[in-house]
Amino acid sequence: MISKSLFLTYLYLLVYILLSSGVILYNKWVLSPKYFNFPFPITLTMIHMGFSGAVAFFLIRVLKVVAPVKMTFEIYATCVIPISAFFASSLWFGNTAYLHISVAFIQMLKALMPVATFLMAVLCGTDKLRWDVFLNMLLVSVGVVVSSYGEIHFNVIGTAYQVTGIFAEALRLVLTQVLLQKKGLTLNPITSLYYIAPCSFAFLFVPWYFLEQPGMEVSQIKFNFWIFFSNAMCALALNFSIFLVIARTGAVTIRVAGVLKDWILIALSTVIFPESIITGLNITGYAIALCGVVFYNYIKVKDVRLSQLPVESIPERMTKEWKLEKKSSDIFTPDSEDDGSNSRVVSSASDQNVDEEAPLIPSSRISHIGRSQLSNRDV
Repeated sequence: MISKSLFLTYLYLLVYILLSSGVILYNKWVLSPKYFNFPFPITLTMIHMGFSGAVAFFLIRVLKVVAPVKMTFEIYATCVIPISAFFASSLWFGNTAYLHISVAFIQMLKALMPVATFLMAVLCGTDKLRWDVFLNMLLVSVGVVVSSYGEIHFNVIGTAYQVTGIFAEALRLVLTQVLLQKKGLTLNPITSLYYIAPCSFAFLFVPWYFLEQPGMEVSQIKFNFWIFFSNAMCALALNFSIFLVIARTGAVTIRVAGVLKDWILIALSTVIFPESIITGLNITGYAIALCGVVFYNYIKVKDVRLSQLPVESIPERMTKEWKLEKKSSDIFTPDSEDDGSNSRVVSSASDQNVDEEAPLIPSSRISHIGRSQLSNRDV
């Protein structure tokens, strides 16, 4: 008989997959001219941010569910503002892509997320260029190119928006690690929404004023309160579902669930949106990219497991290895390639696996998943 704990874990995973897929499909339906016809992605994103910020404010200031962190002006200006800017950009560009390309193709392009995060981490100095990881990234990139070549309704503008959004999100992850973690600041899901959502709303207001506000004045705007309220609720619920999943599982489970969710979403999108056509070349390219992603995940999870070794056990293990080697050869020749890197904690931004639809989950929290298999969180 299945235990209650295991049952809850599977239940949370199911809820996460359903909510994540639902938010993506719901956004596509709302924005698509063929369906609800609300072609204003910045406005929709601002609704999400405004709603999330208001809920977080209510939970912290009124209900006092959690206490706000000690946020100084210096931390807010140097950490929260730049992170919010790239967060807002990733959502803006990602949602705009729904106007031009299919959900299935967007999910295939999202296979580039590890590539973008790895490149940003290397450029920012938070990760080192490793040839095994680089070859995986190359394989992923080749797969995405093949998948793009097989896309029947390929759209340059939509692809550019989605890829730009991916790199903006990757830079946000790296900045979160570099800025927040160095300050020793850890944000839970509610405090993340409390500080980042209003700031992101303010950043989105600028492009909205120049790009969407003029068009909204002269066009017939379809506004249904219950549609937008339920849409924002789904996005908020997704944040907390990811928190629950991370609290009960480890890095491997999160990554496997993400891959499963992508396949389910690709299949569902072709049913809900008949104009979304998948070709054999699409699937072949995505399968190639997925192989690279899976092997990359294997490398990172292996690194995380190595980092879980107790610090004091490492010198002991080295001493034992030295004695064995000494006994067998009477000559100790250090391995020139072993620089003790196995003893360092792997928590680079490229380790993080954040759901793009709910990226408010603090990366500083996620980067510790492998280390402590926490039981606690986010987006």
